[in-house]
Amino acid sequence: MILIADSGSTKTDWICLDSNKNIVFDTQTQGLNPQILNYNNIEQRIVNNFELYQKRKDITHLYFYGAGCGTEVPRKLIKKVFESIFENSRIIVKEDTYAAVYSTVTVGSKSIVSILGTGSNCTYYDGIDIVQKITSMGYVLMDDASGNYYGRQMLKDYFFNKMPPELALKFSKEYKLDPNIVKDTIYKKPNPQAYLATFAKFLIDNKNNKYCLNLINKGISLFISNQIEQFEDCKKIPLHFIGSIAYYLKDELQEALNKRDMIVGSILKKPKDGLILYHKELIK
Repeated sequence: MILIADSGSTKTDWICLDSNKNIVFDTQTQGLNPQILNYNNIEQRIVNNFELYQKRKDITHLYFYGAGCGTEVPRKLIKKVFESIFENSRIIVKEDTYAAVYSTVTVGSKSIVSILGTGSNCTYYDGIDIVQKITSMGYVLMDDASGNYYGRQMLKDYFFNKMPPELALKFSKEYKLDPNIVKDTIYKKPNPQAYLATFAKFLIDNKNNKYCLNLINKGISLFISNQIEQFEDCKKIPLHFIGSIAYYLKDELQEALNKRDMIVGSILKKPKDGLILYHKELIK
């Protein structure tokens, strides 16, 4: 059996396929970003899942596509955890961008594939290989137009008193904004970017508000200029997007891309279905 995992910072989707390409189980755990979680955190999130633990010895191949797996050190960490649990499996760990590419792109077709979810990323697919010009530096320095970017900006504006008063009142009623709670969650608890991303729902729910729409457009503009426009032929090939932020803000995203004469391709909430099809083709 093969096990496929698509992992962000917030949650991880797991799909197990048998040799006849049938789905054995489809389950979910919390996110497994090795940039922010230690060995024990990752291990516990896996072994506490009934299906994964029950079938761990039956897995022959594990394909893990994860946020935070863009460099060697975190890839080695998560592979070490997997080797201790899925002891009979061949384990392949790649960054989550590969999942986005495999789920949206036709083999041989050039495209640019972006992730806009809890975090954000962008890659170029030349028809054969994946090319990235920008090294991801994590949510503090990058992640334009992501859930954590928008959450961070709203919190800053709220505490700097730059959010419109009526919107600030609504914001404070929806979330626990005691400064001690906010600081403790961001600076002392694991997965701060996932916490920041929870505030993005407010932005999406109120996107008709002028403040919210301006913030949405600012983030999208930064992402396009910092990520997509790094590639010279970005106006000649399709642009595909994966992630909840891209999906729920697809109208604003499409408008921004159309203004720049860019070609909008697929905009999907999750890569899961495309990943299943991709890996079914690998089963002989």
